Amino acid sequence: MRAAVMHGRKDIRIEEMPRPVPGPNELLLEVHAAGVCGTDLGEYLEGPSMFPIPGPHPITQHEGPMIPGHEFGGRIVEKGADVDGFAEGELVASGAGISCGTCFQCKTGATNLCVDYVTVGLQRNGSLAQYLTVPASACLGVDHLGLADDAVALVQPMSIAVHAMRRGRPEGDEDVIVIGAGGIGTFLIYALSRESNSVVAVDLDENRLSLAEALGARVTVQADQNAQEKLEAVSPPPRVVYEASGSEAGFRLALRATPPGSRIVVIGIQKTPMTLDLSRTTLEEREIIGTNAHVFATDFPLAAELVAGREEGWSDLAPTALPLEDLVPVAFGEMEDRTSSRIKTLLDPWIEAPRPTRI
Repeated sequence: MRAAVMHGRKDIRIEEMPRPVPGPNELLLEVHAAGVCGTDLGEYLEGPSMFPIPGPHPITQHEGPMIPGHEFGGRIVEKGADVDGFAEGELVASGAGISCGTCFQCKTGATNLCVDYVTVGLQRNGSLAQYLTVPASACLGVDHLGLADDAVALVQPMSIAVHAMRRGRPEGDEDVIVIGAGGIGTFLIYALSRESNSVVAVDLDENRLSLAEALGARVTVQADQNAQEKLEAVSPPPRVVYEASGSEAGFRLALRATPPGSRIVVIGIQKTPMTLDLSRTTLEEREIIGTNAHVFATDFPLAAELVAGREEGWSDLAPTALPLEDLVPVAFGEMEDRTSSRIKTLLDPWIEAPRPTRI
């Protein structure tokens, strides 16, 4: 099979690999769409840190070069021993995360905080290949929803947005702010609006604000020097804000532009530490809430329904899939330079890049 294989920092090669064999409780999937995100780019540019290269990983035992890709779904080609409830040829979406099910976190339902949590595409071979194996417990059948083979790769990032949405505990039709209309931010805007919340979207890019409006945002605000004033003019003032930009400016705007008693859900990962006046957090009874990954049992089914429920599809967020050969020069290149018009970049391992014509 064809696969994108990472051997080390800035070293990804398109190679022929043996087709994997599903182990007990695993599914073998044929992949026609896999998403890439900032985590994959970071591993390529600055890693490997999460990728077990050279390995071995203490839990997955993966060792050596690795296939990235943790946003995916696919058609079931083969079932391993002891797999129940799935059929060959069925389309499934995968959450990619694998939890033990027995630790104190898992027993309380916080499977995303499992002490032995690992992710397909981060700690074991992932979806930037024509085939991959994944635990059946991390998969959800979606044929009944009518999802296309490419849209199924969007369920995993949508589930991250669903989990973040729930962490903020917004009430029905309550005004909320989303700062950053990027990868997770756009899915979050859509999820919130579908749950009847009134969304105020903030971003630097006017095109992304237009997309946010198409996804259901009631108000859009450009993140310029007047952004705080514009947000303070929203009535009634939103008390839930989601910081999805990962920038210090975005986080500080979330603090300044919301009233006492507000909840700030931090989705974007801050690159550097910052100084924070916690006395204001105490005196104004503010909540600063972290969010990470998703809880498969509760977040993933809703995420699949949300992706399937958009009648116009998702081509405005995720245009035509690219071949594996475009992973580094196009997908990563545009993400690094911030020149991509795509919110979510998908790759199809079955598309072969055109070969140059010889004259």
